[in-house]
Amino acid sequence: MVAMFTPFVMILLFGTQTTQTGTLTFTKPASWTDRAAASSMRVAEFVVPKAAGDSEDGELIVYYFAGGGGSVEANLQRWTSQVQSTKEPTRTTTTVNGLKLTSLDVSGTYVAEVRPGSGEHYNKPGFRMRAIVVETPKGPYFIKLTGPARTIENASATFDQFLHSLAFK
Repeated sequence: MVAMFTPFVMILLFGTQTTQTGTLTFTKPASWTDRAAASSMRVAEFVVPKAAGDSEDGELIVYYFAGGGGSVEANLQRWTSQVQSTKEPTRTTTTVNGLKLTSLDVSGTYVAEVRPGSGEHYNKPGFRMRAIVVETPKGPYFIKLTGPARTIENASATFDQFLHSLAFK
């Protein structure tokens, strides 16, 4: 399955109006289940099946903010603050199909807000987050995979295949 998100972005260039119509595409792994997007900022949401012995599934969310969504560094710092960890997060940069991907991998206690602005925070020890900023000609997309550490570890090869399917068309 190839998923596509196609909002139009208007760009003014020297007084001439141009429409940029490209979108980020990807192939959803067969083992992941589609979930209805909880907001218009969420391009796609998937349930990642839990590993044996884990109490809950993982989730993968793809975000796109028409206004940009902040710098790569700001997002990496925000994501890092969502996990209390005794180890430094791993950051990597790679290119996939001409797109620059900046990745963060961090494990510990997941303490992100339950809903933005709610003031209520998760308290989920033994979690792992793999988060990616995908730089496209239309602006950044954000991918966040979270769940119990064993579930995320079991899903790592599938997640890497998902990342290698990313393309801007």
